[in-house]
Amino acid sequence: MRFIQTTLALALLVAVPFTAELGLNIAGLSAFAAEEEERRQKTRRVPSMSESTFKKLAEAQELIDLKDLAGAEQVLQGMLNRSRRYNGNEIGQIHNMLGFVYFSKEDYKGAIREYRIVVEQGEDIPEGLEVTTLYTLAQLSFVDEQYTEALRYMEIWLSKANNPGPAPHIFMGQVFYQMEDYPSSIAQIEKGIDVAQTRGTAVKENWWGLLNYLYYEEENWPKVMEILEIMVREFPKRVYWIRLAGIQGQEGMEKEQIYTMEAAYTAGFLERERDLTNLAGLLMQDEVPIRAANVMRKGIDDEIIERTDKNLRTLGQAYQLAQEVDLAIPVFEDAAKLSDDGKIYERLAQLYLEDDEYTKCTAASKNALDKGGLRKKQNVYVVQGMCEYNRDNLNVARKSFVSCRNESRRVEDESNQRVCQQWITFIDREADRRRQIAAAI
Repeated sequence: MRFIQTTLALALLVAVPFTAELGLNIAGLSAFAAEEEERRQKTRRVPSMSESTFKKLAEAQELIDLKDLAGAEQVLQGMLNRSRRYNGNEIGQIHNMLGFVYFSKEDYKGAIREYRIVVEQGEDIPEGLEVTTLYTLAQLSFVDEQYTEALRYMEIWLSKANNPGPAPHIFMGQVFYQMEDYPSSIAQIEKGIDVAQTRGTAVKENWWGLLNYLYYEEENWPKVMEILEIMVREFPKRVYWIRLAGIQGQEGMEKEQIYTMEAAYTAGFLERERDLTNLAGLLMQDEVPIRAANVMRKGIDDEIIERTDKNLRTLGQAYQLAQEVDLAIPVFEDAAKLSDDGKIYERLAQLYLEDDEYTKCTAASKNALDKGGLRKKQNVYVVQGMCEYNRDNLNVARKSFVSCRNESRRVEDESNQRVCQQWITFIDREADRRRQIAAAI
């Protein structure tokens, strides 16, 4: 059914067992009728059933119990083919049993035809039978996609039922949903929920789910969030936490989005890699990188987050932003080995430069240039040249800055071209100064 497919795709709803409920209503008509009769003060005098009719119905019932539906149908049709005239009550009982036979054979059109004959008997059948048959007709019409008829029978049922519960309103909401009349569907679902809450009975998860989906289709985001807040409280599941956080982010409620994701994380509902990486990204965006790093580190250690160069780079960046350079460097080293390009080695070279690890800096710079895939190769030459200069390798440093100048000219990067030329001039003067000192000595 389109209803089930749509709700599963959005992960918002729990499938409603229409067929199971329908079977219960049809198979348990006597119990339902008895309950309705107890609720009602009004009594109805109906024509009595003859002994011969009762015996034939009992024979058909016995065949139904034995799963011999064909035999039961033959007995019932035989009764109708007899010349004997039946009163309204007898006609109603015969067609009621025939309706159940057709329903059991999944011949819903046939079942609807028979049940219509039952309610046509009006005051000649017991009131309980009339009420339950109307309810059954509503559900069968729904299954047969006769939505207008389903609503009509349910409205008649509501006019006859005494203090009905929430179920008929939920049912009508589902019918309106199938008709794509979302405002009417919302009104009925909310009515059903209100009846349930007034009676102190539980509101089912799939009722909230359908209502949430309807408001989602109407793009009523405050109501969507309001219902999702109820669902994460009453039926805490990952999908509801993620959906709530997503809508909060969509509506620019970044703080609330982070609180929701952290609450879900603390409660153990974030169990997938993308959940944890999304939370880490939000925390870094909120300028709390050490918490982001802790989420990433635990996810990797717990083998929820795959140990890829991308994920390790995210962890390294979180440590770096948190000023935890000593923790960031080994993470970037592992990430660089897994990466197909030199970008992580480029970042490592910068970290080594900041940490005065000049030998490692020059090695990382070389690896970055060898692997390639760099956005601005001239930047790596700058870092490499500075590290070589600090290692007192003036000639090697000068070559790096010359490479930087040449690359900058090629890509028309005037800023780096000027910087690298200044370094070349500075190194040349320093080399001259050292030669003069050496000559003087």
